[in-house]
Amino acid sequence: MSDNHPDTKPMSDDALQDLVASSDTGARAPGGFAEKLILWVAAIWSLFQLWIASPLPFIDWPVIGSFGVFNDTEARSIHLAFAIFLAYLAYPAFKRSPRDRIPIQDWILAIVGAFCAAYLFIFYQSLSGRPGAPITQDVIVACIGMVLLLEATRRSLGPPLMIVASIFLLYTFLGPYMPSLIAHKGESLNSVVNHQWITTEGVFGIALGVSTSFVFLFVLFGALLDRAGAGNYFIQVAFSLMGHMRGGPAKAAVVSSGMTGLISGSSIANVVTTGTFTIPLMKRVGFSAEKAGAVEVASSVNGQIMPPVMGAAAFLMVEYVGISYFEVVKHAFLPALISY
Repeated sequence: MSDNHPDTKPMSDDALQDLVASSDTGARAPGGFAEKLILWVAAIWSLFQLWIASPLPFIDWPVIGSFGVFNDTEARSIHLAFAIFLAYLAYPAFKRSPRDRIPIQDWILAIVGAFCAAYLFIFYQSLSGRPGAPITQDVIVACIGMVLLLEATRRSLGPPLMIVASIFLLYTFLGPYMPSLIAHKGESLNSVVNHQWITTEGVFGIALGVSTSFVFLFVLFGALLDRAGAGNYFIQVAFSLMGHMRGGPAKAAVVSSGMTGLISGSSIANVVTTGTFTIPLMKRVGFSAEKAGAVEVASSVNGQIMPPVMGAAAFLMVEYVGISYFEVVKHAFLPALISY
């Protein structure tokens, strides 16, 4: 096969980033004001996360003193508000939905969803004064918020997770009608929405807390390293080490995906970053398209368990088990290497 095979032509950094964005956002690429707003909201979200993770809010500044201190509940509420707002702007509702603009209904859903998520932050003092006794306003906001959160989940992660969550929500209401083995007395609407939305036992619980405190920062760290050229550097190192061997492109795919996994907790971003180079080269030396894709996908998925930036499950282990993240990294490193 000639050297000028079109499949082996390397992609530019901008093209790679566009491909990653297409995989992560369903290829919605609005222009004009919408594009700038999404960029600014994402930037403000990143600055907010860096602010609450830093010691700056607790410094006694001259004249103004300390400011910008958020407790865990307030931080989780703001974090989710940013996430829901961007989810409706970045992910189209259906495959046939427009990709070059954001429909008016998505703007409305984004604003309403962000308000419902920020409800705990906005009315924190009022809610603290009546724990376990939601008023009509609380119930309405909570119901709308849960529905919009489920829809945002469907858009960004697909139907399976949304369906599972919906089934368990229905189970809390339909307990008396279930078979005796799994039956329970059932819960009222007020009780469910209070538990799921108004307190820190449901949506605003440990999982969201882990995302607020740990996951976002590590993902941001990986994204900054990737934009600085670390991803392409790892690919070059892998090919310099393995490219001359028999089946070199496949070995290089495994090594580069493992190295990219050091800074990326996303298997999709890993596949797109390394696969655009390794898959065409594997096909060029005789691998079938299916095998080339399988090698890249398997090695990229394993990148999620490669420390130090791992998947969200690692941070959940830290919170639930009560051990340090360093301990998780230390014990995960050897299994991650063995998996390759």
